[in-house]
Amino acid sequence: MSEEYRDLKNAPASDGGNISEDVDRIMRKYDRESNTRIWTGVPGKVVQGIMVAFSLYCMWSTLFSVAALEKRLTAFMGCIMIIGFLTFPASKKNVKPNYLPWYDVIVMLLGAGSFFYYLLRYDYIAMNQILSSESKMTPMFTAVGIVAILCLVELCRRSTGVPILFVAGALVIYSIVNLSARTEYPLRSLIYTLFYSTGGVIGTPIQVCAKFIVVFIIFGAFLERTGIAAFFISMANSMVGRYSGGPAKVAVVSSALCGMVSGSSVGNTVTTGSITIPMMKKTGYKPEFAGAVEAAASTGGQIMPPIMGAAAFLMVEYIGEGVTYGQIALKAILPAVLYFTGIFIAVHLEAKKLGLRGIPVSELPKMKDLIKKIYLLAPIILLIILVATGARTMQFAATVSIGATILVNLFDRDNRISVRKILDALAAGGKGAISVSVACSMAGIIAGCLTATGLASTLVNAIVSASNSVQFISPTLVALFLTMLCCIVLGMGVPTTANYCIMASTCAPILIHMGLPRLAAHFFVFYFGIVADITPPVALAAYAGSAIAKSNPMKTGVNATKLAIGAFVVPYIFAMNPAMLFIDTNAVSVIEIIITSFLGMFGLAAALNGYVFRRIPLPVRLVLAAGGLMMMDPRPVTDLIGIGLLAAAFAFQRFVKPRKTEEVKEEHIELPED
Repeated sequence: MSEEYRDLKNAPASDGGNISEDVDRIMRKYDRESNTRIWTGVPGKVVQGIMVAFSLYCMWSTLFSVAALEKRLTAFMGCIMIIGFLTFPASKKNVKPNYLPWYDVIVMLLGAGSFFYYLLRYDYIAMNQILSSESKMTPMFTAVGIVAILCLVELCRRSTGVPILFVAGALVIYSIVNLSARTEYPLRSLIYTLFYSTGGVIGTPIQVCAKFIVVFIIFGAFLERTGIAAFFISMANSMVGRYSGGPAKVAVVSSALCGMVSGSSVGNTVTTGSITIPMMKKTGYKPEFAGAVEAAASTGGQIMPPIMGAAAFLMVEYIGEGVTYGQIALKAILPAVLYFTGIFIAVHLEAKKLGLRGIPVSELPKMKDLIKKIYLLAPIILLIILVATGARTMQFAATVSIGATILVNLFDRDNRISVRKILDALAAGGKGAISVSVACSMAGIIAGCLTATGLASTLVNAIVSASNSVQFISPTLVALFLTMLCCIVLGMGVPTTANYCIMASTCAPILIHMGLPRLAAHFFVFYFGIVADITPPVALAAYAGSAIAKSNPMKTGVNATKLAIGAFVVPYIFAMNPAMLFIDTNAVSVIEIIITSFLGMFGLAAALNGYVFRRIPLPVRLVLAAGGLMMMDPRPVTDLIGIGLLAAAFAFQRFVKPRKTEEVKEEHIELPED
């Protein structure tokens, strides 16, 4: 690898700053997990020790604890309240080193104390059946539940943001009004549902989080210490960096690889984008396009197996019906690959249109050098094998993979593991669990409100009624479109795991009621919840990419939406024809689906980009778009029509000479400014 490439991250930014400084600033602006307190010296070691102890406790609890579910979850949430307020300040504008305000201490103790009170009193409560119904709740239990939820809301504001609070707050108000007409004590009834039952704060989302997700977050923290992200970026450079528009292709490939172990669209955008976006701009891509490529590719990392932003584990619980994690990861492969293929084709066509070249081979890492570090992939491969075979539990597989990560890193002379790195990884895992856990608990509150009021059924009936009232259009297609809009709105600014929990509770039942297979319905809402990260106006990943690229945020978001066309089209295809998810199909059909889907994606990307062999006239672009959509529908009739349309469009572009005026326009293509 050349010195120029190696030092890219430390290169001056366009405004005279430093890329590393820009990365920290951007992460603090768009990723709330980066807005943390500053602990140094002895206080820093104490806080780190608490984080390490929490991570070790989570691993022990999920593997060996036989305590009652309520005990384990309230203990988990009590710990989250402590490390949460130790980590996140009330405001990012005034953070002093080693400073914890008195009011934060009070809120932390009240929040943690409420959960621990439930934990310590659980045996007495269970023995006397005090919480068998809301009518038996005392004022003390009601007050404890209110305090716990209010403290949780404040921690959510600090660690996750306010979008999810708007949704939860609106549903809580609606629930109180709704219950007022049905019970004498609406607030008591709601607190019983949201705090003391296993259908609220300690509902399915937090159960899955405490059981599976936290261990995988810790595993991801260990992988980061091995330098896996840098290895993925180097691998992508070696594979595609030399080709036309190489840096953009590097961004797509590296984001797909990093997305396998990353759980954050914004984090993935900033991590890989700090290197790839300056490279794209230097090559000749417009800043808006460069930022959009990274944002779209990084967002796609959330739908990339095996981790899928940790939503895959939740999907197992929500879908049920004997569906395993390995089956979900397998069925997610083709849609995810199609998504990244669409982006890859788009950046290739853009590079051809602008006449851009790749990175000189002399500046790229050598594959023979990378092969020597291929062992870094061993923990991921081991994890996939253990989970796919189902021989042991997922949490056991993650724990074994953590041990494998430590083992293989002992052979890395350049970045060998040490006790300090192990402690840092455990502490980082504990810290990373905070925002996910809080988001999952808020998703539990949302689900609890929907259950208590029956609002989910009302929403289902409303959309079904609206779908059936539209003439000349398939009711299923109308329901899919309305559900898509709901997912995009509800998913804006919400982390991946909580995002899926909300969609699974509110939107998936609509499609299941319309007759879609449960798996297809959950994949549909998951995809459209994720694309909210790049869909304006609240496109956090796109805005993070634009901040690095120094581009217009809204234009970057629009470009990212165009690049991510696969995420807007593929879900409709597998919803209308689940064969794309390998449901009720065979090997021959799967091969046919793969070939036609890739051709269809090429047609769509070419239509949106407007260039193949030369610039494409609008009528031909419409033909390409129609042919691409036809071929992505896995039915023989639509495939034949699509092949005909694509063949006609490509033949026209290849053999019909443009008019003289068009030739003149093509000769004056201006390269964008760096």
